[in-house]
Amino acid sequence: MNFSLYIAKRYLFSKSSNNAINIITIIAAIGVVVGAMSLFIVLSGFSGLKDFSLQFTNVFDSDLKILPESGKTFTFSTAEAKKLKQIDGISTSSQIIEERVFLHFKGKNHIAYIKGVDENYGNVTILDSIMIAGDWMVPGENEVVIGLGTSSKLSLGFRDYLNLLEIYVPRPGTGQINTLDPTQAFNNEKVVVSGVYQVNEDLNSKYVFSDLEFARNLLSLDSTKISSIEIKLKPNASEENVRAEIAKIFPEGILIKNRIQQNDALYKMLNTENIAVYLIFTLVLIIALFNVIGSIIMMVLDKRKNIKTLYNIGASLKEIRRIFFLQGTLMTVLGGTLGIFLGIIAVLAQLQFEFVAITSTLPYPVKLELINILLVFVTISVLGILASAIAASRVREKLLI
Repeated sequence: MNFSLYIAKRYLFSKSSNNAINIITIIAAIGVVVGAMSLFIVLSGFSGLKDFSLQFTNVFDSDLKILPESGKTFTFSTAEAKKLKQIDGISTSSQIIEERVFLHFKGKNHIAYIKGVDENYGNVTILDSIMIAGDWMVPGENEVVIGLGTSSKLSLGFRDYLNLLEIYVPRPGTGQINTLDPTQAFNNEKVVVSGVYQVNEDLNSKYVFSDLEFARNLLSLDSTKISSIEIKLKPNASEENVRAEIAKIFPEGILIKNRIQQNDALYKMLNTENIAVYLIFTLVLIIALFNVIGSIIMMVLDKRKNIKTLYNIGASLKEIRRIFFLQGTLMTVLGGTLGIFLGIIAVLAQLQFEFVAITSTLPYPVKLELINILLVFVTISVLGILASAIAASRVREKLLI
């Protein structure tokens, strides 16, 4: 092996007497470097985009969420609330009532979801990070907090006490109500907008936050009915243990979802896109490695006399093939390592100087991750070994005669 490696390094780093082979080898090496660099930069870009997309869920969604297995609400008694508070891994929890509502303001309409929250909601979600104007609502004061999208659609500001926002929700019943009379068909409340929040484009138009009791009265729900419970875990809490303790309190009829499960469609989309991009750029690498195969084969033909000499002094066919196999492997591994190094420099430069931007104020997000370095290195190494094996197999017995 040492003999084959020594010859392989000589062939790789020494110039050939044929300039065409030198040019082909340089092109093959550049293709490997650029391919590895491109794959690493693209994966780092998608890692940055993934974090950028999920940062909104990290702000808005809770660590765990208890939902009804069927229907819109479930029963949550005072005794169950005490048991939930006693679970060791839970930092705090908040009861939620959520339902679709119809908003009306000065002739403009919008359909959204009212989200009634209790006084603990600010401990589950960091409200300061989403509020951009005004204040969080005061419980019992018929105040709500709307999203920036809802504010824009209704041309609605905050703290406008002369022009109130109207909220309508269908009145529960048996279908005997005269639906031609809006006063009979809907529960209606007028509220003051105390503040405006901003999370992302979808959520900015989706939710209207209110006090829990206001939402309960609007929806005509009794005091034990809620839509969900949002839970914040302690820093070192075991999610599995907390889930098990919650299941003891609610033996059936509920679902327990973590942050990923609450946004499973988003996670699946991001992971699918990441895999698709990885496969596409891997295909580009495979195409680039055809140049490596061609370069090794040309080297085999150019070194035919040397091959005969090595054979005559005792080198076996297997050892000669190993020479060209190692030459191709060294070219791809060293080229891939250089490409990864240049990719790391490019990613660090983007993090430091933000020279590529999505908008004038938003730099393109990238993230330097060890998993991407390992993934690119393993990919380029495996493909390089396969390409080198294919090229080395062209060393036949007839070349030794």
